[in-house]
Amino acid sequence: QVQLVESGGGSVQAGGSLRLSCSASGSTDNHNCMAWFRQAPGRGREGVATFYTGVETTYYADSVKGRFTISQDNANNTVYLQMNSLKPDDTAMYFCAAGYVAAADFSFQCPALEAEYGDWGQGTQVTVSS
Repeated sequence: QVQLVESGGGSVQAGGSLRLSCSASGSTDNHNCMAWFRQAPGRGREGVATFYTGVETTYYADSVKGRFTISQDNANNTVYLQMNSLKPDDTAMYFCAAGYVAAADFSFQCPALEAEYGDWGQGTQVTVSS
């Protein structure tokens, strides 16, 4: 099992930036996919970005493409989400997730599907004001 701890959330004005961090510990060798999800009040959990650790390929939801960047620091077992040009619609609780997805070893891409991830952090709040 992997323990995940998110940090870096906060309140910013529209157009601003934040960098979220997800520190992983435990059985980190047992997963090949890392992802960021978000959940706004009254809405379901949305996959924002994924990272396939094998060849470091990424996926982004259309709503964040060109503004968010997911990356990994292997030495520190940390995954980041750099968020630029933030909008009020980005306001949500952001969650880090880890999992092993067998299909990703063939497609070289991790899905943005909540059910594929078995380990989750507690979340960090991001609030963007207009």
